Amino acid sequence: MEKCLERAQLEGWADEWVRGPADMHALRAGCYFDVKAAERVRQFFTRFLRHSTGKWAGQPFTLLPWQWETVIGPLFGWKRADGSRRFRTGYLSAAKKNGKTGLLSGLALYLTLADAEAGAEVYSAAADRDQASLIFREAAKMIDASPALQRVARYKETTKTIIGPAGSFYRALSADSRRQEGRNASAILFDELHAQQNRELWDALRYAGASRRQPLVLAITTAGSFLESICGEQYQYGKLVMRGDIDDPSFFACIHEGDPTDNWEAETTWHKANPSLGVTINLDDFRADFMEAKSSPAKEASFRRYRLNQWVQTADAWLSMDRWDASIGTVDPAQLAGRECYAGLDLSSTDDTTALVLLFPRPAGQGVIVLPFFWLPKDNIARLERKHRVPYQAWAKQGLLRLTPGNVVDYALLRQQVREEIGATYKIKQLAIDRKFQGQGLESDLIADGFDVVPAGQGWVSQDLPAKEAERLINAGWLEHGGNPILRWHASNAVVDIDKAGNYSLNKRKARSKIDGMAALLMGMMLRMNDHKAANPLPYMARFPTCVTLP
Repeated sequence: MEKCLERAQLEGWADEWVRGPADMHALRAGCYFDVKAAERVRQFFTRFLRHSTGKWAGQPFTLLPWQWETVIGPLFGWKRADGSRRFRTGYLSAAKKNGKTGLLSGLALYLTLADAEAGAEVYSAAADRDQASLIFREAAKMIDASPALQRVARYKETTKTIIGPAGSFYRALSADSRRQEGRNASAILFDELHAQQNRELWDALRYAGASRRQPLVLAITTAGSFLESICGEQYQYGKLVMRGDIDDPSFFACIHEGDPTDNWEAETTWHKANPSLGVTINLDDFRADFMEAKSSPAKEASFRRYRLNQWVQTADAWLSMDRWDASIGTVDPAQLAGRECYAGLDLSSTDDTTALVLLFPRPAGQGVIVLPFFWLPKDNIARLERKHRVPYQAWAKQGLLRLTPGNVVDYALLRQQVREEIGATYKIKQLAIDRKFQGQGLESDLIADGFDVVPAGQGWVSQDLPAKEAERLINAGWLEHGGNPILRWHASNAVVDIDKAGNYSLNKRKARSKIDGMAALLMGMMLRMNDHKAANPLPYMARFPTCVTLP
């Protein structure tokens, strides 16, 4: 490592282009920075491209400092030991109106016309054909504005195709993933990846350049609304690469965002997410948008997502996912073996997830450790993954989701696993089960297996204080859930109804998607609170004398 860094310093590019743990990993892998290669791309933009709209229309496309320093320079300057580009997959994210589409159009032209790739095939993809065509239309305008490009390129509006020399071309694709396999792409440019309804198009195109020497798949996007998506997957992976937690020199990550801990009202935060603020974005207009955003939670959520590039949940969501993520704790199932716990079981049949959530009181008395289990029918998983846009199949492979045969949950298999595996490993003191499933046999079967089963409702009488207690523990960082992605998804979807008296209850009809894990968690929380009250009589609310707030 020291010798690689010394070489970089002797060649004069270390201070400018070795910026963090990811670049140090790249040096260790034999990568180096080719200043001339990066400059070649910058010169292409300045010499051959012209802006087509706004006050810069007709002027040379001079890269803004952030575009050069954080995108073009690293993306095209870093090389592998064999001289090919270092990066194969990339994730670039900034708030809206920072010129991402124009930058993508310029990249499409460079990769098609000047990348020295024989028979280059460059494609833009988006959630729909119109979005993908935005890149084409801007690139076509750049050709119209450049006599030099007109000599080497022509375009066809009907097929959204730009044709270059020696068989190279660029094309805007439709969103139909079934028609996109079998391509020999040298570059794939994904615009607004957050809008993808599922991961099918991404997966269909991701390996389209497998036979190319230096293929590139680059996503340029604004933040989405939930992390359990292909965009969220790339975002989280990029963050880990940037921090050096994952050693992957081939992954390019550039994320301009307001951090969750940043003050969203501060102009310093605005500039972090908007590197073009004050240049292509008018600061006074931005301030006016901010003042409007302060008028309602819904407008604030929209401002933070689109203007600060923050991943935010829906405005009517119950829980702060920033607080949820901060309450991750450490959950080691092996360390919990033999420990006493309370359990909530939320049952389903076909489309909902059956959820069993165990709550282990912490030895010190502050908070709980949460261990969830989930089931789905195997025959439904592919359909449900498309419907809900979450990686059910990946979760199943990771052991986070259990599959039962057929197209309905196999209660016999569920009972066997609860009795012989989960119940044999952990000491379940009481188990709450949704009373609407009474009479279906499972409750009596579990009682026969030796469990102390407690029927539970899912209205405000049963959920009010458990929900408030869960909220309090999450905000305090005392509900340790280990970051289970299925439970996190359910938590992010949860919406509560609050009546005039301030009582809470989960509302499944208003929820964005599935919340089964949270329903099970609240049933387990109810048992914990009831048992604690019985053992430790304290003042409590007369309206609901079976629950008391715990430390």
